[in-house]
Amino acid sequence: MAPTPTPAAPVINCKLLLIGNSSVGKSSLLLRFSDEQWLPEDESSATIGVDFRVHKMEVGGRKVKLSIWDTAGQERFRTITSSYYRGAQGIILVYDVSNRESFDALPRWYSELETYVSDDVVKILVGNKVDKEFSRQVPTSEGQAFATRMSSLFLETSAKTSVGVNEAFQGVVQRILDTPSLWQGTQGVGQSTGGGRGGMPGGVQVVGLAEGQGQAHSEGGCAC
Repeated sequence: MAPTPTPAAPVINCKLLLIGNSSVGKSSLLLRFSDEQWLPEDESSATIGVDFRVHKMEVGGRKVKLSIWDTAGQERFRTITSSYYRGAQGIILVYDVSNRESFDALPRWYSELETYVSDDVVKILVGNKVDKEFSRQVPTSEGQAFATRMSSLFLETSAKTSVGVNEAFQGVVQRILDTPSLWQGTQGVGQSTGGGRGGMPGGVQVVGLAEGQGQAHSEGGCAC
């Protein structure tokens, strides 16, 4: 008698949100992580509203499907992007180590998180653009100290050289997996996406899914 096949482990759905001031490299981090690509700053443009990608990965032997939302940093889009906090299990808050203003804005972003997400949501503070070490304005120690005060993970990255990028995403996902209350009940739930223009920034790009899997995304909602 043939042995009974072991059922496949359920896929764990995680929703991540990238936030931070404009031009700190949020879209570049996502592009580097999902496509292993980087666009020079003079070839990229600001995200308009919210961009969305799906990425599949395996962490600690568990299959994870990430729904990653890349939000616009400009103030005029705040009322648009605030609704996308709903259902997020992980927040990646990005600043530019060569731009003191983007770091000084962090208290405002954390204040927004207090309004829209629960305390158990995993947060990681990411100091991006460490390739610009020659023009650094925010010391590593200062970023680490601030993250510690805000009960957040911390890592410095470079979307240009890929330093720390995978570690940042894997770190926040691992912490989510270590907090079952954040993801129990999401296994096997489908993720609906938009049929946008495709590509980044501004449109909707689905990464890591077979052709035809992307479904229409209704404004303001995430299935995970």
